[in-house]
Amino acid sequence: MKNLLVIDDDPMAVKLVRDMATAYGYNVLSASNGKDGLDIAARQKTDVILLDIMMPEMDGYAVASSLKSNPKTAGIPIIMLTAVGFQLNKQFAKNVGAADYVTKPFNLRELLDKIAQCAGPVLTHA
Repeated sequence: MKNLLVIDDDPMAVKLVRDMATAYGYNVLSASNGKDGLDIAARQKTDVILLDIMMPEMDGYAVASSLKSNPKTAGIPIIMLTAVGFQLNKQFAKNVGAADYVTKPFNLRELLDKIAQCAGPVLTHA
């Protein structure tokens, strides 16, 4: 089973992703802040991370930079998940090592496709 880590301070977004991803066979881990997300990624096998940008205390850019600078987590693909869709932010996300960028509100099927591209599919559904 592939592990998906969702780091987002919005419980509704986490629930939506959890419900969708578990239905497709992913095991979903979650953290509501960057520090806890970094701890989970360092302790548990993680195949892909969905990372919100705008969080209190430690924003997603700082979390992504920390993940990419740690040899244990540097290889984990990151998909930035945010309400901020400006082109400059997309470029900055790529600069800190994000594999992709999805804006909220998001299309669940499109998000699942991006997760599968990064982590690999678990189950196939029509």
